[in-house]
Amino acid sequence: MKKGNKAMHRYVDGFVLPVPKRNANAYRRIAQKAGRIWREHGALEYRECIGDDLKPKGIVLQFPRTVRLKRGETVFFSWIVYKSRAHRDQVNAKVMKDPRLKTMMDTKSMPFDFKRMAYGGFKMLVDI
Repeated sequence: MKKGNKAMHRYVDGFVLPVPKRNANAYRRIAQKAGRIWREHGALEYRECIGDDLKPKGIVLQFPRTVRLKRGETVFFSWIVYKSRAHRDQVNAKVMKDPRLKTMMDTKSMPFDFKRMAYGGFKMLVDI
């Protein structure tokens, strides 16, 4: 990679989570609010995608298996982009203190099962 390539400095938090199909609109509303909060506190991008082609042929591990998808559920694939890991940590510290987020993050009222969510932080390797 060339020196100065922005991809070298970007950082991404990624999520894969199961959401009951009947709760997809409720999750979308929460995601829209959360996305605005993350962006206000400095995130470069905030994306939430709903499953469409979840059983492609020839793939060893499909997203539905990753989150132990149950009948009547779909998968959301989501990511947030930051300038760097340090920037991610700064943004997330502000987000976690934001009272608007605290009211939305009650695990008992969330429209999905937190225990089956996959999450990780990633250094961006390619950004074309």
